[in-house]
Amino acid sequence: MHAKNRLPTSGNNSPSPPASPRHLHHRSSKPSGRFTHRSFLRRFSRFILSVLVRRQRVLLFAPLLYLSSMIFYMGTVQFDAVSGSTRPSMAVGSVYRSPELYAKLRHEMDVDNSTADAISTLWKRAKGTDWRPCIDKSSGGLPESNGYIYIEANGGLNQQRTSICNAVAVAGFLNATLVIPNFHFHSIWRDPSKFSDIYDEDFFIKTLENDVRVVNTIPKYLMERFDHNMSNVINFKIKAWAPIRYYKDTVLPRLLEEKVIRISPFANRLSFDAPPSVQRLRCLANYEALQFSKSILSISERLVSRMKDRSVNNGGKYISVHLRFEEDMVAFSCCVYDGGKREVEDMKAARERGWRGKFTKPGRVLQPGVNRVNGKCPLTPLEVGLMLRGMGFDKSTSIFLASGQIYNSERYMAPLLEMFPLLQTKEMLVSSQELAPYKNYSSRMAAIDYTVCLHSEVFVTTQGGNFPHFLLGHRRYLFNGHAKTIRPDKRKLALYFDNPNIGWRTFKRHMLGMRAHSDSKGMELKRPNDSIYSFPCPNCMCHTNTTIEDSNTSSTQG
Repeated sequence: MHAKNRLPTSGNNSPSPPASPRHLHHRSSKPSGRFTHRSFLRRFSRFILSVLVRRQRVLLFAPLLYLSSMIFYMGTVQFDAVSGSTRPSMAVGSVYRSPELYAKLRHEMDVDNSTADAISTLWKRAKGTDWRPCIDKSSGGLPESNGYIYIEANGGLNQQRTSICNAVAVAGFLNATLVIPNFHFHSIWRDPSKFSDIYDEDFFIKTLENDVRVVNTIPKYLMERFDHNMSNVINFKIKAWAPIRYYKDTVLPRLLEEKVIRISPFANRLSFDAPPSVQRLRCLANYEALQFSKSILSISERLVSRMKDRSVNNGGKYISVHLRFEEDMVAFSCCVYDGGKREVEDMKAARERGWRGKFTKPGRVLQPGVNRVNGKCPLTPLEVGLMLRGMGFDKSTSIFLASGQIYNSERYMAPLLEMFPLLQTKEMLVSSQELAPYKNYSSRMAAIDYTVCLHSEVFVTTQGGNFPHFLLGHRRYLFNGHAKTIRPDKRKLALYFDNPNIGWRTFKRHMLGMRAHSDSKGMELKRPNDSIYSFPCPNCMCHTNTTIEDSNTSSTQG
């Protein structure tokens, strides 16, 4: 019998969609012709090889040999293409069979008494070099400004956050004055929120005052040249991941000439590999200056407090899970689950509604089996539950679920609630009246989820995207350099979930290994092309010789 679903049945919170799935094409063949096809390829490959060897041109034609081998290999692997309808694929891991696995493992899982207190034991061994925040702030005054930079931040909450922090870095590097960024209204997120609706604008300006000038508006005497219309201001179309030198060589001369420039769009328009002075400004903006508005902080702190109250049996500790199983997410992934005809029709409608014509172009082939094997399919609530139980979290674990509206929630959420009856969402923790000012604003709702996840003992991410990437870095910044985050290998999960012969002990061993791998990756240093928003060490933090346990002990005693 399924547990009662306490999730709301309506809502429109829709965080950022994932990157578009690859257009993977395949060579299909009927089973009756499979061996004939392979025989021909063998004979053809042998013939080409013999000719090339005789003429001693193997190296010249090596790419052709490689291509032939790959075609031969793909001819032996059977993936189904889907265009309007689906049928099961034969490749291991390509079919959604998790409900069958849950039914098989459920009894052993429930009687397993060795899974208690996973939260407390998870990072006890995270010893070694300890890190602490150490962002230097300037104390002197700023030289005369070279002009004003106006940027438009596009995307969802955390993509906009990237734009804001990069804009601070660029403005500081060019000795320019930054105008409070404008948030571009997007047809998917449909959130008209302004900067001050999400962030504390006064705190932002005050924190940066000795490093970067930030103002609300451009002076009227300058805007008179442009008829007080920002669309008349020169707009730089900057390529993605542009080096900081580009701004000095190309943007600065026009800024000095025009005194006002506009950059739109601005997401991902600055390389992650930048000089220390630029990285310092990114650190300062992201970890110190960007603080959520008083209203959002107030309700978020209320949620954190209530989660701790409901986690009294675990010492006030709870884990947070970022679950991406909204309808638009499932539709965009082009993956197939077990919802039958209704699911097929729902996904067709969602894809056409959100990305009109993108998935129905001539030649576009949907390959759900390939996507699942490659770890591209969103995990269902059931799969998340199975994974966490295998990792040692039992029924007494308190979970905060950060998510938009789950697709077909009454059906898909039931098994997760069976496995974790103490699961909570923001809709469960506060009344509808308390949540009303944020309900129809996806970025504000995401900001609340972000804060509750930030202060959880363990964070579990189930899908890529800006939300977990920013949380990963922010948690490292708060937790002595350690992310305390579980990042599952979804390629491996696809194989385990599709194995009808796997037993509970074997499944649990694999899950514990996956958890241990996340533990080992929790403390990492930034490499040249890594995001500073995910890897704050060493640019935003300094190391000490204490251990994490010592640090936690001293902070408790203090």
